[in-house]
Amino acid sequence: MKKNKWIYRGLISVIAIIFIISFKEYQTRIDTLKQEKQQLEQKNNQLEATASYNDIKSTDVETANYKNWSELENTAENFVADSDGEFKKSWGIYLANEAKKYEIDPYIVYELLKVETGNTFDPDLVGPETKYGQAYGMSQFMKNTAPWIADMADLPYDEELLFDPYYSIQLSVVYLDFLHHEYDNWDEALTAYHRGMSGMETYKESNGTAKSDYANKIQTKAEEHKTVVLAK
Repeated sequence: MKKNKWIYRGLISVIAIIFIISFKEYQTRIDTLKQEKQQLEQKNNQLEATASYNDIKSTDVETANYKNWSELENTAENFVADSDGEFKKSWGIYLANEAKKYEIDPYIVYELLKVETGNTFDPDLVGPETKYGQAYGMSQFMKNTAPWIADMADLPYDEELLFDPYYSIQLSVVYLDFLHHEYDNWDEALTAYHRGMSGMETYKESNGTAKSDYANKIQTKAEEHKTVVLAK
């Protein structure tokens, strides 16, 4: 009887182990399917947003010329001085010109890059590992976001290009322009840049506002730059 009892208990244990393993595999599969669904929904939302943005974005953009070059150069010099030389003047001129094309405050873009890189403006920066992946370059784009932003900007996409400072700057300007068109205010646009569009909505629901510390810091610093410029 004792032998049968131990055999019975052993069978119960084996069945329990098999059940636990099967349940874990089932749960893993469910989680994978949920993740795949979220990725498909995100991709669909990105395609719809891109189509909408392409319908409204201006094709009549102003490029640098003899009339505004000195203004671009002065702005670039302000970037260089503020960054203690970490932000190159050529980057600054390019950034100011790209921002001008899209009628975006160049200091918003500059301060965003400062925050994203921790004041280093390192074009080779690789962000920490997260559940969504890593962020790359000066503008800290992830590989699931960068391709469709490049598509919006009518630019080719290659992972190595994320480490090109000019390419990175152009992507950030186009993405900010897209987000500002989408939300029509900088609190939501900047928080969406930082947290993703769905992340911004979640933050807004939880806090009653999209005015995150990230968005507030960038806007405040940008205004301080303009105050200094006007005082000169």
